[in-house]
Amino acid sequence: MAMISSEIFPICSYLPAKSLYRFKAVNKGFYNLLGEGFFLVNHVHNSLKRDDTCFFVQLERPCNEEVRLHLLPSQQQGSGVSSEVLQSLSKSSQILASIKGLILCRSIDKTPSEFYICNPATKSQLPISLPTHDEENLNARAHVMIMLLECYDEFDDYMVVHFETPTDWSSDYACKILKPQEGLWKTMEKGFCAGGRNIKFNMPVHDNGVIHFISDCGSYITKGSPYFEPYIMSYNLKNGTSTMLKLSKTARKSSTDKKCDMSIFNWGKVSMTSSSICLVRLKRSTFKVWILKDYKTNKRNVFEGKIPYNHITVMNGELLIFATEKYIYNCGLTGENYMKIEEICENKCKYYVSLISYMDTLRPCGPGATPLSC
Repeated sequence: MAMISSEIFPICSYLPAKSLYRFKAVNKGFYNLLGEGFFLVNHVHNSLKRDDTCFFVQLERPCNEEVRLHLLPSQQQGSGVSSEVLQSLSKSSQILASIKGLILCRSIDKTPSEFYICNPATKSQLPISLPTHDEENLNARAHVMIMLLECYDEFDDYMVVHFETPTDWSSDYACKILKPQEGLWKTMEKGFCAGGRNIKFNMPVHDNGVIHFISDCGSYITKGSPYFEPYIMSYNLKNGTSTMLKLSKTARKSSTDKKCDMSIFNWGKVSMTSSSICLVRLKRSTFKVWILKDYKTNKRNVFEGKIPYNHITVMNGELLIFATEKYIYNCGLTGENYMKIEEICENKCKYYVSLISYMDTLRPCGPGATPLSC
């Protein structure tokens, strides 16, 4: 540590993992620095102020096919993930979620399947033991739902949330939360009330302690029911309260059409003082985006465009990433890049592609982490 001056220390804590490892290879001071707890705390804290730099591309369904990593537009640095790690993930895992350097993975080479937290940059992993009564149901994908969420508690870095599909006709999903520092699953007193429709658990929007989910579309609900049209349902992780957020009238128009699909994402760059939710409605080759400006009044901004798509997502709170059968593109939604479309890479997954944003950090997986086998 003596070889790193006090002036350089704060600058280093803002660097991505790839740059820090490069310095580590040529400077003994950096070698010692990266193992110091105080530096790691500052590095992790500063990473929360950075946008994701790249994204994983993989098949949507579990399969031991190639997992690729591509840079987002305007990014100069590499991903910080070695080819050996990508090969290991391709052979053994499906990536489910990503948060500031950590990814949540599900093994595809073991029966029953297993979940684990991984930092691809530091080549470390932490197994996630599910509640014991769920282990025999791991292969029933609809029964076990697990997600990785940012944790704003002073002593915890992240949490894993587990939803269990009800086995009866109830719409309440039992919810359990795991914080790595505690190492035990905590059962919420109140479950998540999903309403009458099927919920898309694969696209949670987490904002200030509340998770938001969107329902599916389609006309299988009886007209006159409060769940006849699609909706957003939120779940408060502090008190277990479930709240339905109605979509705007224009968003609900023709929403029961079988060719209509809706998704929700976080809106707003990390540098912004406030974040929100954006709703993306896809119908044939047209997309329309609603930005929730005021949560209490349900006030929204709206803009739309036309693109040929197979899969669509929003990254870094303002960048629309979409896939056609052959290529993956980005489309700006704000500023000078508004509706400007650029090709990023080839789409080898065709119709069944999954896109998950990522950034390389030194963020620890948690107590008990072990080296990644690769």
